[in-house]
Amino acid sequence: MAENPNQPVYILPEGATRDYGKTAQKNNILAAKLVAETVRTTLGPKGMDKMLVDSLGDVITTNDGVTILEEMSIEHPVGKMIVEIAKTQENEVGDGTTTAVVLAGEFMKEAEELLDNKIHPTVIIKGYRLAAEKAKQILEQISIDIGNKDGPLLKKIGMTAMTGKGAENAKEQLSELAVRAIKAIIDEDKNIDIENIKLEKKVGDAVSDSQLINGIILDKEKVHAQMPRVVTNGKIALLDSALEIKNTEIDAKIQITDPEKLQQFLDMEEDMIRKMIDKVVYVGAKVVFCQKGIDDLAQHYLAKHGIYACRRVKKSDMEKLARATGANIVTNIENLGKDDLGSGNVEEKKVGDEAMTFITDCKKAKSVTLLIRGGTEHVIDEVKRAMEDAIGDIASAVKGRKVVSGAGAVETILALKLKNYANTLSGREQLAVQAYANAIEIIPKTIAENAGLDPIDIVTSMKSALGKKFDWPGINVFTGKVMDAWKEGIIEPLKIKTQALSAATEVAVMILRIDDVIATGKGNDVPQSPGME
Repeated sequence: MAENPNQPVYILPEGATRDYGKTAQKNNILAAKLVAETVRTTLGPKGMDKMLVDSLGDVITTNDGVTILEEMSIEHPVGKMIVEIAKTQENEVGDGTTTAVVLAGEFMKEAEELLDNKIHPTVIIKGYRLAAEKAKQILEQISIDIGNKDGPLLKKIGMTAMTGKGAENAKEQLSELAVRAIKAIIDEDKNIDIENIKLEKKVGDAVSDSQLINGIILDKEKVHAQMPRVVTNGKIALLDSALEIKNTEIDAKIQITDPEKLQQFLDMEEDMIRKMIDKVVYVGAKVVFCQKGIDDLAQHYLAKHGIYACRRVKKSDMEKLARATGANIVTNIENLGKDDLGSGNVEEKKVGDEAMTFITDCKKAKSVTLLIRGGTEHVIDEVKRAMEDAIGDIASAVKGRKVVSGAGAVETILALKLKNYANTLSGREQLAVQAYANAIEIIPKTIAENAGLDPIDIVTSMKSALGKKFDWPGINVFTGKVMDAWKEGIIEPLKIKTQALSAATEVAVMILRIDDVIATGKGNDVPQSPGME
């Protein structure tokens, strides 16, 4: 019997879906554009906020790009790739997440037009890579070197990062705190680890009442009421072991038939705890921070000897305490020696309606704490995110030593120079480089749009002002006119721009290379194309 030549051949499991060719490209580009569109309205000094409500009813109000995208729980695979850009930008710089995502979305939008004009994806990819390489060179050329001790400039960088966020009203003071915090943690080799800056939130007072503590604040109170409230220049011990009787690793049963033996057993336990405390007293410690528990009896003996103690201190806080006080974290109390102790002033203070422990005046402290205040939990959360952005920007500027001007100025200059570069190319790559340059203009256009200004008029005015009126023509969103962004103190680290362009280009190239999307799964488990049912 002859085989039926029209017999279908199934190579994918039941329930699998497949998009290929133009359909796959269109859907992927649409997903990237929709994700970028979600955060685009948050860009710039007049950007709007998003309110995110999770399944438990918890509310987050923010205009921080990476926070919005993480909380949205995006399912589409291309959408997840765009979210990864924001996370990378956050980890590398701490700011510029929205810029990176908006650029990626615009690169895809411009690529879509080229695809519609029958330009092959590999040609677009080649052009985009040429443009990205040239953009990096241009940014290096136009960037400005900053001195080693340029405090006022670093303060302007912090203020630029906070503009348009919840902390804007107190941005000058908060930026000053951020600069002082960065300078406090720089080591001898000029290395900066921003993990050494602890951000502690406490509801109450105004945002302007936030303060920098040259040391550590713990959200802990002393474990016993009879302990001293203040210890001046006290020796500090950091213990990674419990000040209590250890439980056996396996279930054990102890039978005691004689009442005297019971008393002996209790006396033995008490004696073990007393020996632990005697060790602390012998080495001269006046303050004990314990990562684990402290027995009630141990608390009594510590209080009796006038020793201040806190228990269940987080590991990350213990490490910060070690850097701030110069103490060593000791795992076994038997090994505790005088050389393991640090020093500092320790005081329990009421902040709002809760007691907190302040460890201050530490010699050569390499860990500091920013105590952030605000009227409500939502306000404090947004101020904390703004401070993280400012700290990341200032740290990047100090490390990289190169800065550029903001307010859309650097993108305007970059777009013009890239268009000139495109004219030197032959072949279809020229179209891709021009498209790349057009895409970069989305940043000044969006800043203008979010301020209620006409984006076309503003961008045209910025281009005509370049080199004639101003070296760095930026948008003044408050007057609706073009200004010299550098003279107005709107400054950003070069790293923000190079990282955002690099990440956005890489993800755009990766998405353009996809011409087949095969999703295996059953029914609703298959990611739907954006906007499609």
